[in-house]
Amino acid sequence: MQRAFKTQLKLNNRQKTLMAQHAGYYRWLWNWALNMWNESYKAGLKPSANKLKKFYTNHVKPQYPWQSTLSSRVYQFVFMHLGEAFNRFFQGIAQHPKFKKKGRNDSFTLDNCGKVMEFSGTRLKLPFIGWVSTYEPLPGIRTKRVTISRVADSWYISLAYELEPEPTVKCREYLGVDVGVKVLATCSDGTVFPNPRAYKQAQKKLARLQRELSRR
Repeated sequence: MQRAFKTQLKLNNRQKTLMAQHAGYYRWLWNWALNMWNESYKAGLKPSANKLKKFYTNHVKPQYPWQSTLSSRVYQFVFMHLGEAFNRFFQGIAQHPKFKKKGRNDSFTLDNCGKVMEFSGTRLKLPFIGWVSTYEPLPGIRTKRVTISRVADSWYISLAYELEPEPTVKCREYLGVDVGVKVLATCSDGTVFPNPRAYKQAQKKLARLQRELSRR
């Protein structure tokens, strides 16, 4: 069973700046990738998240040195999320992806390259950013990915994790049974099962007595 957890981060000014820079990086690259997708589609091409990612990595990213000062995991998730957004659009379950505006739904996603992130009470170690604090204790869980988002001037962390169901213990009740002649069986809870043979014999005896009474 998958559960989600979201809580507010307790950040200093340097950390807030880092969060804003990563959110800006995500927004900038999302808008670039979405524009390239739209233009490619208009030109009769078949764009995909993987094609755009490869082109960006080889030809575009080297032109922007400032991006190397931020986590490279951000741009990995931009193309992943854009591809998922277009898949939902083509399936008819979502609208066409839209461009992102600064200050509106600012967010970005980080992972630890497949490794479990470190938790310690109200502290969490984020890739590239380092240790950050929360206002409430983090649950004792294991996660490899988090999403950071901004609401007004506050930053929040969201994470999904698998909740292992607790194993159920089946209770078995044991019943003692005594087998007899007059009665077929007597259980330890007091239940008596009559012997069918003894019952038939009693029926015959009762019928014989009734015949004798009727002759008198």
